[in-house]
Amino acid sequence: MKTREEALQLLEEYTQSESLLRHAFAVEAAMRAYAKKFGEDEERWGITGLLHDFDYERYPTPEEHTIVGARILAEHGYPEDVIYAIRAHADYNGLVRDSMMAKALYACDEISGFVMAVAMVRPSRSLADVEVKSVKKKLKDKAFAKGVHREDVYQGAEELGVDLDEHIAFVIEALKGIAKDLGLDGEQTA
Repeated sequence: MKTREEALQLLEEYTQSESLLRHAFAVEAAMRAYAKKFGEDEERWGITGLLHDFDYERYPTPEEHTIVGARILAEHGYPEDVIYAIRAHADYNGLVRDSMMAKALYACDEISGFVMAVAMVRPSRSLADVEVKSVKKKLKDKAFAKGVHREDVYQGAEELGVDLDEHIAFVIEALKGIAKDLGLDGEQTA
């Protein structure tokens, strides 16, 4: 298995967008937290979260995203289960999420971005002020964070076998641990 430093180097080689980098860090944090909860390999799960969209900036179409990335990851020697989980997080690939790691990645992807969006519109711009009820209220507002696929949020929690409220709370807590890195600790100005 590659190290986090090697994975970060690959991510930064393919991703320049600060928002995409922050999203990768958020999904990594949520994946690490779930790995710990489930007694799984935190490094493996974290790297899977970190790299899940590494190819998106260069290859954003369904015909390319995760497909080109899978080839690149294979060339770099990443394990098949990591590559499969990354490919399976994109529904259009039609892959069955048959491992807890793949289910967790799918479950953490959209909700991590959504929780960050909720924090960004708080007056404090702080994850410390984000509550489950606020996230659920914003999920119902189709005009808010339109790019987030709500069905993926609901389906992800269901596939992972966790209650939606508990899942949201768990992800909020995971992201609080890296709030400063995400610019969501209330210290930065908008």
